[in-house]
Amino acid sequence: MVTINLKTVTKNMPCILMVAFLLGVFATMTNAESPKKKINSDVFGVAIKGYDTVAYFTERHAVKGKSEFAYNWSDAKWYFASAEHRDLFEADPERYAPRYGGYCAASMASTGKMFDINPEAFKIIDGKLYLYYDNRYGNQFAAKSEKNIKKADENWMKVNK
Repeated sequence: MVTINLKTVTKNMPCILMVAFLLGVFATMTNAESPKKKINSDVFGVAIKGYDTVAYFTERHAVKGKSEFAYNWSDAKWYFASAEHRDLFEADPERYAPRYGGYCAASMASTGKMFDINPEAFKIIDGKLYLYYDNRYGNQFAAKSEKNIKKADENWMKVNK
């Protein structure tokens, strides 16, 4: 039989909470199927390295967003260069959000894995934004876009089951 002294438990509560926290962290680290982030975001939750996803469509080049024009969507913070861009995104995020959560589209097509991107490496194909690790992969992806998009879509569905 185990007896619990409430005075000892209360006095040692911070220590007990720390042990429980560390056990939770350890359990998460050893879990074979750790959850994947659906949006490519940094440790602060900022999507696609803080670049303005609307600017790819309106400016036709990569533009760094500003935290003052942030919008939360799909468990990530999206930064925009202007309030106008933020409002456009807010009205129709699916239109402006990059495919595959902002992970490298070429990697999604070839390996089915979520690889980081260079926000300067992008293509708009059939009105959709695709980001890449670098422009070489973007050019290869775009050269056979129909086939690659089909494969990347299939792989993205598997990754997000």
